[in-house]
Parts: sequence; structure tokens; C-alpha cells
Amino acid sequence: MLPRLLLLTLAAALVGAAPHEPADELRAEVQEAQLQYKGAQVLRVEAVSEFQKDVIKKMQDEQVLDTWLNPAAGRTHVDIMVPATALDQVKAELQNVSATFRVMIADVEAAIKDENPALSESELEELEGRKVGKALRSAPAFPWRRRTTQLVTPYNTLFCCNKRGHRMTFQNYHRVSDIHGYLDYLAQTFPDLVSVQTIGSSVEGRPLKLIKITGAKAGPKPAFYIDGGIHAREWISPASVTYIIQELVENREKYPFADSIDYYIVPVVNPDGYEFTHNGVRLWRKNRKDAQKGRCAGTDLNRNFGYKWGGAGSSRDPCQEIYAGSGPFSEPETQAIRNFVSSLGTTVRGYVTFHSYGQYILYPWGYDKKVPPDYTDLDRIGKKAANKMREVGGASYTVGNSASLLYAASGGADDWAKGGPRVKYTYTIELRDRGRFGFLLPANYILPTGKEALAAIQTISEEIAATG
Repeated sequence: MLPRLLLLTLAAALVGAAPHEPADELRAEVQEAQLQYKGAQVLRVEAVSEFQKDVIKKMQDEQVLDTWLNPAAGRTHVDIMVPATALDQVKAELQNVSATFRVMIADVEAAIKDENPALSESELEELEGRKVGKALRSAPAFPWRRRTTQLVTPYNTLFCCNKRGHRMTFQNYHRVSDIHGYLDYLAQTFPDLVSVQTIGSSVEGRPLKLIKITGAKAGPKPAFYIDGGIHAREWISPASVTYIIQELVENREKYPFADSIDYYIVPVVNPDGYEFTHNGVRLWRKNRKDAQKGRCAGTDLNRNFGYKWGGAGSSRDPCQEIYAGSGPFSEPETQAIRNFVSSLGTTVRGYVTFHSYGQYILYPWGYDKKVPPDYTDLDRIGKKAANKMREVGGASYTVGNSASLLYAASGGADDWAKGGPRVKYTYTIELRDRGRFGFLLPANYILPTGKEALAAIQTISEEIAATG
């Protein structure tokens, strides 16, 4: 019998026949594949030796298990997800090499079901109507823009200014359409503050939407690029980035530092993969290139950037999770980011890409255990951000060089930002948690995690605003 993990990845080929949603005749098969998560467990293997790591890697390469979190500096454990059909085999192998382990998630399918409670259609309709009314009543009148709000009447709520509500909350994880709809809503509601553009398209033709939040200060301003959702299964990343957007727009008066910076934010870099985790295989990581290839489909977009591409921590094997693609910038998603960020020239002073999990603030280089010449600045601001994050959310974040603290990862976005356009303050931030839920972080953690993400952006922004 094929391992259930392999059956899961084979479901990717079924969904690949339809670019946006599975066809009706395939949907049942995809849902059946999802049921293979039933009984799967996440194990934490403690005190991992090099030999034990080799055993785990061999089982990973054979698709017996999926490694969620590798050892890092100061942390010797490995988190692995094991299908129910392989549990006895994996546990026996671990015992044979004297590895100790404990169960972190006893039933992956149950964790998936508990992760994201759904709102009913009536609740969503009520939410949209409430958001429209709120926007018309309370759009802030900044000193540098003309107030556009009007007296709210039933007529205005329905017809005024073509304003629309949105479905965004921070009590649930949302689909790409909701996230993009929220960006459009903000552009309509705050036209002098916000603009939205499409900087490219994904493999399956979904738009890569970017929101610009304009600083109030007159004259040229430094640019700060932020993104999320490069890895499809890391749902907390787009949610936290969208929370940052909400605060910088709808609660702008609380963040005076933002007046000195132009923000360019892409909340979902990998919309195809992200949608596939909602309607196909929940724990998919890569994009959806060559979807018909099943488990060998897709490219790891965070190994596809063109700085030290193809080195340590990446793979040339399409069937591996860290497949770097056929060449640097082979994917339309990474091409779009490269082209857009490069178009901003030397104005870009900040570049932050959000991931999960582990609670790390990482700075280059990822391709090797080296640091850039200005690493002391990166370390200082990173530690300042970690302190601020702990104050607002309560979680502790570890700061350090990517390859030394976590693991080597060539072709990453942060390395390219630092080594290509030479952005001063470049970070990868791994959000919550540290393994209790891993990639299946329940939706009730969105707000505290979003506040931590915003605290990091605030800390870096204040440094950019102060230094120009």
C-alpha cells in the first residue's frame, strides 16, 4: 500500500486539471484524499544526532514522512508529520537509533478541522453590510487629504460612491478572494492613501496584488516592501500581513512613523498554492507549476530567487519540498517580485517576508554561515523588534543569521533583497508558534500574532524613518 502522504500528494495531480477550483467530478476524490490526514501525527524527535538526522532525511526522501521543523542553533529537536499507515514503521526506526520522541499533534485531521471555524453566509453578509456603514461613517480625515465621508443613509450605504463592504475578519483564515477584495475595498475607501495594482500573475493566472500605502510626508520617501504567503501552508503569514495593512490604513493615526514611508505590500505571493491548501491538500508548500505531476509538482518559491541560487538548502529534484526550480527566477511569482522591487531602485530601505513557524527574526545570509558587512545593524534592530513583539503579544522571538541559527537555504527572497537591490534592513520573520500547532495554528492566534508582526514592522519603520 502506498504511504498516505504519497496519496495526499497524488491528489495534487487531480486538482491540477482545473486552474482555480477542482471540477465537480474531481472534488470528491480530493476530499477523499484529504481524509488521509486522519490519524496522522506530528512527532517531536529530541536530541537529534547527525546519524539520527540522516535516518529521518532518508524517510523524508522516501516520502514516508514530512519534516516540518529542522534542528537549529540552541534547538536540537525535529518536528515530523507521519501518516497513520507509517506510524509504526517510523516509531520503530526512531527506537532503533535510540531517538526519543513525543507526540505534538495526536490527530492531524482533527487539528485541521479545529484550525479555522467557518462563518455562515448570513454572518458574512451581515459583516459586509456593517463594514460598509463603518467606512462611510468613520473614514479618517487626515490633514493632508480631503474628507470624503458623507452622512450615512440607507441610500448612501447602498449607492454612494460605489463603496463596497468586505469579508475580512481576524478571527478566521480567509481565501485569496477575500484578501484581494479587502485590498480593493481599502483603495475605494481611502483613495488618497491607498492604491492597488497587479504586479504579475501566478502560474495558474491569479493576480499578484500589491497595495501601496502612501506616507503623508511631502517629497521623496523611503520604500518598505513586505510580503507573505510564499509558502502555501503557512496561513498565519497572509493573515498577519493583512492585519498590518488594516492597522496602517484604518487605524493610521496610531502610527505616526508611517507618514515618512511608502509601504508596498503583497499579502499572498503564492495564491495558487494557498488556494490549493484550502480546496486540495492542506499542507502543500510549493507553487502549482506542472500541477499534473502530483507530488512532484511545484517549485519552492523561497529557493527560486536569483542570488546564490541552487546552493545549500535547496534541491534540483522536483519531487522535494525545497525544489529550487529549473533556474533562478524560473517562476512568474518570483519574477514579479524581482521586477517590481527592482523598479523602485535605491529607495527601498526595508524588505520583510513573513513565514511560519518557529518564532525567529532572521537576517542574511541564508546560503552560507556568513553575515553581510552591516550585520551588527541588522542584529541590533532585530533584537529591538523581538523585544517589542514580546511586549505586545507575549511570544519570544530568537534573532540571528539565517544559516547559522536555523539552516542553510539558498535562493531565498531575503538573500536576493540584500545581495541584489542591496536593501539595508532585510529580514525573514518566522511567526508563531514553536511547535504546539506548527502549520496548523488555530485562528484564535491570528490577532496576537498579527500584533507581533506589526510590532516588528513598526520597529524597522522607526529606524528607517530616523535614518532616511
